[in-house]
Amino acid sequence: MMKTLAAAALLILFLPMGGDAMARTNVGQVQKGIASYYHDSLHGRRTASGQVYNKNRLSAAHKTLPLGTKVRVTDTRTGRSILVKVNDRGPFVKGRIIDLSRKAARELGIIKKGVAKVELKVVKLPGS
Repeated sequence: MMKTLAAAALLILFLPMGGDAMARTNVGQVQKGIASYYHDSLHGRRTASGQVYNKNRLSAAHKTLPLGTKVRVTDTRTGRSILVKVNDRGPFVKGRIIDLSRKAARELGIIKKGVAKVELKVVKLPGS
């Protein structure tokens, strides 16, 4: 009984958002909020997906989207947009909805500002 409970607890911990994030996420889903980007000191560390964070690749962290989701991020002020793959969890700062890799932030044009109001649109879910 205890082994079964422990296994169930581990399974819940390692499934994104209790295991049903995929069921609640649809292609075309849109979110609006503030984007920021990873500090260079995180370059080379493991992400939640197990991949190593590379500041020179287009990637991002999101709190709830399934890992592997491809998202179009558009700066609502400039209209500039990029496509990133979610491979980590975060951001953990109130009001922010996505953390971008340095390359993604550079291509979006937000390096100097550090943050930007953005719109996220789910383009592709993992396994689809």
